[in-house]
Parts: sequence; structure tokens; C-alpha cells
Amino acid sequence: MGPVKVVIRYADGRLVKGYTNDFFPNKPTLHVSAGPNDHGAVIRVGELKAVFFVKDFMGNPEHEESNAFDGRKPSGRKAEVTFKDNEVIVGTTLGYDPGRLGFFLMPADPDSNNIRVFAVNAAVKGFRYLRPP
Repeated sequence: MGPVKVVIRYADGRLVKGYTNDFFPNKPTLHVSAGPNDHGAVIRVGELKAVFFVKDFMGNPEHEESNAFDGRKPSGRKAEVTFKDNEVIVGTTLGYDPGRLGFFLMPADPDSNNIRVFAVNAAVKGFRYLRPP
């Protein structure tokens, strides 16, 4: 598998866009590069708010993210995550464990630029499972 596009959000608000091919949810670091000829920077996952795996780096600035689920059967449990900066993301997760470094969340909005999000537990203020309709 080749490199994937990521947007890295640090807990302090900094932002890095690039490519990675060595992210693992239990690994404390990853490398992010600007392109194929760049060796990349080492990123400490514990300093982050989240790793956003994205469709493209620009996104659609006119798109308003929806926290509503469409009619498709979700994969995993529906959940709401509130970060310490008060950003809220609604999606599904297959495994939330506050004792781990973080967890994956698949956004509810199928038109989101985010394919999936790795939320770092240290940056999460609140987590709750949503009741099925």
C-alpha cells in the first residue's frame, strides 16, 4: 500500500499536511512527508489532537459537515467525540478504549473530506455512544 494523505492536527492548534505510510494506532510516532522526494518529519502521536485521513488536501470549504447519519447501515457503534478545543465529530467506531493512545472514528457524513479520523485520547474532552434510533 502506498502513502496516504493525512492532515495532522496538534493539540496546540498547529497543522501539518502530507503523506504517511507508517501510521499504526499503537505506535507512538509516524513519518509525514510533503512528497515522494521528501524524507519526512517524525511526528509524536501523543502531541496530537488527531490524524485526519483525507480524500484531498483542499477539501470543500463550502461543504458544511453533517453529524447526521444517512440511511446506510453503519459499521461499528455510533459515537460522538468532543475534543478539548470543543470540536465535535460524530461517526462510528469499532473500538474505543480510553486506556489506549487513541481510536478510529469514521465520520457520519458520507460527503466529508475525512475518510477516517484517529482521535488521540489525550485530546478528547468527551466521548459518548449514541443510542440507535
